[in-house]
Amino acid sequence: MKQSLKTQLSTTILVIVLLTIAVVSLLANIFINRQFTSYVSKQQELEAQIITSTISQQYTQFTDQWDTDFVHATGMYALYEGYIVKVYDKQGVIIWDAQSHDMKLCNQIMDEIANRMKIEYPQLNGEFTSKNYPLVKDGKVVGHISISAFGPFFLNENDFQFIHSLNRILFSVGLVSLVVAVLVGHLLAKRISRPILKTVEATKQIADGNYGVRLAQESNAAELGLLEESINHLAASLETLEKLRKQLTEDVAHELRTPITILQSYLEAMTEGIWEASPERLESCNEEVRRIGKLVGDLERLAKIEGGNLKLHKQRVDLHLLLSKTIQSFGAELENKHLEIILQGEHHELLADEDRLKQVVVNLLSNAIKYSKDGARIQFNIFETRDTVGFRVKDTGIGIPEEELPYIFERFYRADKSRNRATGGAGIGLTIVKAIIEAHGGRISVQSILGEGTEFTVTLPKE
Repeated sequence: MKQSLKTQLSTTILVIVLLTIAVVSLLANIFINRQFTSYVSKQQELEAQIITSTISQQYTQFTDQWDTDFVHATGMYALYEGYIVKVYDKQGVIIWDAQSHDMKLCNQIMDEIANRMKIEYPQLNGEFTSKNYPLVKDGKVVGHISISAFGPFFLNENDFQFIHSLNRILFSVGLVSLVVAVLVGHLLAKRISRPILKTVEATKQIADGNYGVRLAQESNAAELGLLEESINHLAASLETLEKLRKQLTEDVAHELRTPITILQSYLEAMTEGIWEASPERLESCNEEVRRIGKLVGDLERLAKIEGGNLKLHKQRVDLHLLLSKTIQSFGAELENKHLEIILQGEHHELLADEDRLKQVVVNLLSNAIKYSKDGARIQFNIFETRDTVGFRVKDTGIGIPEEELPYIFERFYRADKSRNRATGGAGIGLTIVKAIIEAHGGRISVQSILGEGTEFTVTLPKE
């Protein structure tokens, strides 16, 4: 039977505390019953191992470098504890030396320890001796350390008082620790499990299709806060995708319904003898068939591009020349609407598929012409950076509402909800534009102010 997270955390903390208290009590009793000098010697050796282990962790194998600041901090800590440290790398070069760092302080500490031990243990005849230890990181020797300390042991004036009082307080500390651990473990487990349970409930609702659910970010823990933020982001993304999916279904149906309805009515009228199958009416039917074919063709191109099957035939392309030729091909449309067009910028080359890039320019310029008023201005500006080259196309047309901007590159999305044939196609053009640009490793962005105009920015890598 599975246990709740709160129960598991509480039980784990309790077991760890019990084991810790039991081990500490056992070891303390063993050491107290042994000769005090042996105890201090082992503590001294243990401290040396801790210093060695701590300094070993300051080596980064990936960069083959040491964290000299932390080594210095550890060495100074050891110095005040009575240990003189020298650290060498694997080539034997000194990384840090306490005596070289502060000889005066080292001599002062060594003299204080030696004098205190001579007074307390005149028969000891101790002296400072050095021991070498390998520095091991991830099973590999990365250097060695020399630790000098007064031997065979040394102690300070607080050590005696500590030893005498240790047995008296050990039981009390263990009991208090156990009670506190149980209470803290219970509260901690409850605090951790509460936001997790809320998250689980939210994910269940999302799985059931309730994408509007949101979690209130109440946890102070960074990891839990990130979890809640991720769930909220997931719900918002799924909600947006669901709206776009529904809109896509409606748009596809709308784009197909109109020509099919026209075809059906024309064909029924001609089949029933109401209309004569004149060349004009047959041409109208053919126009609707071509419209359906164009929509299907756009969808096939989009699927090919987004499916990763697009093969780019890259060559050196002069962006200025490409823009100039494309603009010239729109001469009739520009003249009909009396539009002024400006091309600014130097000649810059890039490695790209010229036909696909021309398709991007054609689509952007076509949109600018469609949505610009008679006599308006369209401006192209070419720019270059160290690694990229691109262009901006800005019109002074009707603009796009701010709330529509995040969706204009989605399939079938059009800010013009009326879908007037005179002002737009199926709403796939910008989707294809974005896909082509991203296939080249570039990016496209848009800025627009309603009633003032729109500016598209295309950025492409030079290579």
